[in-house]
Amino acid sequence: MGHYSCPRGSYLRRGQQKTPGSMTRRSCAIYATGFICAHLLIVGIALVVAQVFQTMIHSRLKKEITLTEKSQVFEAWKNPPPPVYMEYYFFNVTNPEVFMAGGKASVKQIGPYTYREYRPRENVTFLENGTKVYALNPKTFVFVPEKSVGDPQVDIVRTVNIPFVAIMNELNSYSFFLRTIVSMYINSLGIELFMTRTVHEVLWGFKDPLLTKVHSMKPEVDEYFGLMWKKNGTHEGEFVFHTGEQNYLDYGKIDTWNGLREMSWWSSNQSNMINGTDGAVFHPLINRNELLYIFAADLCRSIHLAYVEDVEVKGIQAYRFAPPNDVLMSPKNNPANAGFCVPAGDCLGTGVLKVSVCREGAPIVVSFPHFYQADPAYINAIDGLNPNKEEHETYLDLQPTAGVPIRACKRAQLNIILKRVQGFPKTKNITETIFPIMFVNETATIDDESAAQMRSLLLIVTLVSNFPVLIVGLGIILLLVFLVLFCRNRQKKNEVKRIDFAEAFHSFATAKDDTAYTPVSDKTDESSETPASQPMKNGSYIAMSPVEAQKC
Repeated sequence: MGHYSCPRGSYLRRGQQKTPGSMTRRSCAIYATGFICAHLLIVGIALVVAQVFQTMIHSRLKKEITLTEKSQVFEAWKNPPPPVYMEYYFFNVTNPEVFMAGGKASVKQIGPYTYREYRPRENVTFLENGTKVYALNPKTFVFVPEKSVGDPQVDIVRTVNIPFVAIMNELNSYSFFLRTIVSMYINSLGIELFMTRTVHEVLWGFKDPLLTKVHSMKPEVDEYFGLMWKKNGTHEGEFVFHTGEQNYLDYGKIDTWNGLREMSWWSSNQSNMINGTDGAVFHPLINRNELLYIFAADLCRSIHLAYVEDVEVKGIQAYRFAPPNDVLMSPKNNPANAGFCVPAGDCLGTGVLKVSVCREGAPIVVSFPHFYQADPAYINAIDGLNPNKEEHETYLDLQPTAGVPIRACKRAQLNIILKRVQGFPKTKNITETIFPIMFVNETATIDDESAAQMRSLLLIVTLVSNFPVLIVGLGIILLLVFLVLFCRNRQKKNEVKRIDFAEAFHSFATAKDDTAYTPVSDKTDESSETPASQPMKNGSYIAMSPVEAQKC
C-alpha cells in the first residue's frame, strides 16, 4: 500500500515557538501573581480595618511622651530650645488735657521694645513614684536692640500714673474728708494723673515719690513701681505637674500652683479652677474637636483654646488653636463667666477682665490688644485704636501627633479704670474709661534643628501608621498586573488555536489538489496500459506524493 506524507515544515516552526513547557511556566507565573496579590489585599485590608499599626504607634507615643528622665522630650521641657521674645508696645497719650476736661483721649502706639526671654526650669524634683514633677520656672529678659524701635532708656512715654490711681481707688472706701486731705497733699507734691517717664522706667521700675511717702508710713508697701518690677529673674510660683505616665491625657497638666489646686479670688468654683498646662506642652494625639486649657498666672485664671484651622510651619503640619469669643464674653451672653465678677454681680462688658483681686486691689483690667474681640464701646472711647486679627489675636500652633507647640503668639493688654473719685477735684470732669497702658506680644517659633528632627519623626510615624495602606496599594498594583497578563494570555491562546486550525485546513486542501501518481519504470504510456484482468506488480507505483515533494 502507498504512504501519505504531511506538510510538517510550518508546524515544526510554530511548535518551536510555543512549546508546552513555556506555556505552562507562563500560566504558573500568572496564577502566582494572582495568588500573591490576593493575599496582600486580604492582609492589608484586615490591618487597615483593625488599625494594628496605628494603634501600635499611638501606644508608643503615649509611653515616650512623658515628663520622665528617660523620655526624649524631658530635656526640651527643662530647657526649651526655641527662642522666646517679648515685644512691649506702649500707648503714648497725646492729649491728656482734653481727657481731663471731659473729652476723648487720643493715644499713639509706640514699640516694639523687644527682649529675649530665657525660661529654664529649676529645682526639678520627681514626686509620688515619678507620677508628678515639681519645678520652678524663673524668667530672665535681655534687651534685643536689633528687634526694637529705639532705646528704652532714652525714649519717653506719657501714660497714666498708676500708683496715683491705685491710691485713689484704695481711698474710695474711706471718708470724703480723708480723701480731700490726701488730695490736697498729693497736689502739693505736684503729682498728676498722667506721668512722663522713660520706657525702661515704666517697664522695669522707678522710685515713685507718692509710694515713697506711703512706704514711710506702711513699710510693707514697696516704694518702687514698674509694670515688670521684680519680674526679671523671678518665677510665677511653684508648680507641680503630672508626668503623664499614668494617663497620657494628663501629660504636663498642673496639679498644684503654690500648693493650691484651686484659687480663691473669684466668686465661683468653676472660675477658681486651675485647669490645663502652663502652655509649654500638651498631650499627644490632639484632635480638632477638643478644647485645650491653659492656666495663665499673669491673668489669674485658666483660659481655653479652640481649633481654628490647619496651618504649616517650617514644613510641619499643625493645628491652630485660639481663644474663642466666649472666653472674655459678658456674663449676659455667657453665664459661665459670672464667676469672674468680684464682688458677685459687678461685671464689665465683653472683651475685658478685671483682675484687681490678684493685683493688690489696683483697678487693673486685662484684654486682648486694642480691645480685640471686645465691646465696641471700649474701642470707641479712645482715639488711636485699631484692633485686627492678624496683629492682636492670641494663638497656638500645635503639631497634633506629638502635642508640641510649633509656634505661639500670646498677646495681652494691660488697662486701668479711670473714673471720677469724690474728694479728688482733678477727676471731676473725666468720663469713666478703661484706659490702655501697654500690651505685650510673647512669641516663639520652633528652631530649624528641632523642626528637622520633628519632620523626621513625623515621617517615621506616617510610614509606620500607613504601612497597611502600602500593602493594599501593592496588592492593587499586582492585581492590575495579574489582570493584564491573564487577558493577554487568553488572547494569545485564542490566536494560536485560530492559526493552527487555518493552517491545518489549508495544508489538507493543498495536499488533496496537488497529489500525483508517478510510475517507477521508464516505459511509455502505451506499455503502462494493462488489461484489467492482469494483476498489478508489486512496486509498480509509489505512494501518493505532493508535487512539491517531487521538486525536492
